[in-house]
Amino acid sequence: MSRSGATVAPECVTKYNELKLGKEIKYIIYKLSDDYKEVVVEDYSSDNDWESFRNKLLSAKAGYKGKEGKGPRYAVYDFQWELAGGEGTRNKIVFISWSPDEGTLVFPRMTYASSKEALKNALPGLGGEVQANGDDAIEYDTILKDISKGTR
Repeated sequence: MSRSGATVAPECVTKYNELKLGKEIKYIIYKLSDDYKEVVVEDYSSDNDWESFRNKLLSAKAGYKGKEGKGPRYAVYDFQWELAGGEGTRNKIVFISWSPDEGTLVFPRMTYASSKEALKNALPGLGGEVQANGDDAIEYDTILKDISKGTR
């Protein structure tokens, strides 16, 4: 259980294991349930199109007490990239915490922040983490530069 009291639904771990072991799923997007008491799977896909994934994060919504704003989300993405000089391919499963600085209601933002560790702890074997708070922070090249540091 998280500091917010939110629990992680079993399907979150099941889908993550499918991504990690089966390599057929490219990404999973998680959200807090409408009552903010449980982390659930919102979407998953085998689609390699980064922009499609990114647009799902950018268009996410969250409501509270009849108001709606931009929606924070968690995601797991299986990054794969070629090393310079043709030295091979690398991949990392990356946890992304998306919480836009502008347009997000306070309650959802704070609840997502205090629930993040519960989800991360339920997903063993993550290769990296990215905290993204603006549109430019979830550009493919920005994240790839961050996660590929030290890779040879």
